[in-house]
Amino acid sequence: MTNTFDTIVVGAGMSGGWAAKEFTEQGFKTLLLERGPNVEHLKDYPTTNMQPWEFKHRGRLTAKEIEDNPVASRCYAFREDAKHFFVKDKEHPYEQVKPFDWIRGYQVGGKSIMWARQVQRWSPYDFDGPARDGFAVDWPIRYKDLADWYTYVEGFVGVSGNKDGLDSLPDGDFLKPWESNVVEEYFSQQVKKNYSDRHVIYGRCAHLTESRPVFIEQGRGLCMSRRICQRGCPLGGYFNANSTLIPWALKTGNLTLKPNSVVHSVLYDETEQKAIGVRVIDSITKESQDYFAKMIFLNAATLNTNLILLNSKSNRFPNGLGNDNGLLGKYIAFHNYRATISAEYEGFPDYTLEGAKPTTHYVPRFRNLYKQETDFLRGYAAGFEAFPLRETLREGIGNDLKSQLLHTKETGIWGVGSHMMGETLPKESNQVSLDSEKTDEWGIPLLRIDVDYDDNDEKMIQDFYEQFSEMYSKAGFSNIVTNDNGRRPGNDIHEMGGVRMGKDPKTSLLNAWNQMHECKNVFVTDGACMTSTSTQNPSLTFMAITARAANYAIQQLKKDLI
Repeated sequence: MTNTFDTIVVGAGMSGGWAAKEFTEQGFKTLLLERGPNVEHLKDYPTTNMQPWEFKHRGRLTAKEIEDNPVASRCYAFREDAKHFFVKDKEHPYEQVKPFDWIRGYQVGGKSIMWARQVQRWSPYDFDGPARDGFAVDWPIRYKDLADWYTYVEGFVGVSGNKDGLDSLPDGDFLKPWESNVVEEYFSQQVKKNYSDRHVIYGRCAHLTESRPVFIEQGRGLCMSRRICQRGCPLGGYFNANSTLIPWALKTGNLTLKPNSVVHSVLYDETEQKAIGVRVIDSITKESQDYFAKMIFLNAATLNTNLILLNSKSNRFPNGLGNDNGLLGKYIAFHNYRATISAEYEGFPDYTLEGAKPTTHYVPRFRNLYKQETDFLRGYAAGFEAFPLRETLREGIGNDLKSQLLHTKETGIWGVGSHMMGETLPKESNQVSLDSEKTDEWGIPLLRIDVDYDDNDEKMIQDFYEQFSEMYSKAGFSNIVTNDNGRRPGNDIHEMGGVRMGKDPKTSLLNAWNQMHECKNVFVTDGACMTSTSTQNPSLTFMAITARAANYAIQQLKKDLI
């Protein structure tokens, strides 16, 4: 009986934390499994208050660390101050059929500790995209099904933003924004003047700019815009699962949190024709243990959730749990971050910046939104930032050099830059599978990742260059430079799919409530469930989908229908 619970949640990150919160709040004894170590808010942020000079390498990686971690070191946040929160390449290998950067955070809190904290809602156009262009399968839900759950999640997370009134990017429950700088505001006005269908807005972010009773109850303080969030915030100024969801669930007394628990597979009972629990391997001792529950939520992050289901084999499901149609692990998609553009602006020479803010501006998708207008499908969003270009004097030696370095010269010129966030198309050829021979140190098959760009992505990149070059030119920007940064699939850290939602069990794995079509007491609500990717950062949608599915599952449990 000590191994039996009402529900089991696999993965103690952002979406798993939401599932655990909903179940425990409503009285269900819940087991939350995490393959990595525990990270407690405040207690386990070792670098959070360190000054730059306190780091041995001033925040940089050593040549040996880069050599040993060719994948992880390509992530913007894998640096001396936060490298302990990232999976090291040699410790958790995987097979790359084509180049793919699998960026992971194995600990309680998962990647919610190191994420970029951008939170935009999807729009109705994102959910009905596959139905309109006929690529992939139709979503079984629409924006109206998630609208109230977005509001519910935003109220607990805390989102700084403006009410922009855009149908392409619905407004939410926002806290006050930081101020735009003079060039950001200028570019926004220039785009509004020259285009009726394009907008430059404040980038909505999961930071507390004002207090509310729920944030006080969580024990969180206001964001001070330190911009070292990847270390973990001692103020709780940004949202992560460690400072909010998991402590909230623990205080109910209904949560059992088990770190260092590698989930091997979901257990399926042939007689009862349903899942009965999960098999867990202790990451330290390598001992195996089974845990049982009426219902299981898989939130191990997209590719690990695919791996667990593919490895959950039985007489009924020889190719993986629920995989009657052979689509498990297929139709993986991601966001294309390869294209960037930079320029300079000589206006406002008498202005500069003081302080900082933890977000940039954002250009919502405007291509193929209302109708098909290009030779590629779907579209892209983009970031936008502006900053004064300064000169630092570096002459002299010793005290003379120190004195020079303290005096920065304002040039009166501004630098501006944008990066593309393109929607890639879910294709059957983009897939993951289990290696037939190689296993990890816990005896679990290695994951083979076969994911790549395609012609649609290349056309989208060229359109981004053309459209933003035109927008920059109309704003009076000069020295416009486009760049393909060569980022590999996966480096966006927005991989989705493989266990997609849909209306038809022949073409999808999950129904409108994130239940497996062929195993109704197993739910998938992390990125693996996504049918398409849209252009928005996906975390807010993962959380809203999880809250919605968990509350549906709770009602089903209360009615004894699961």
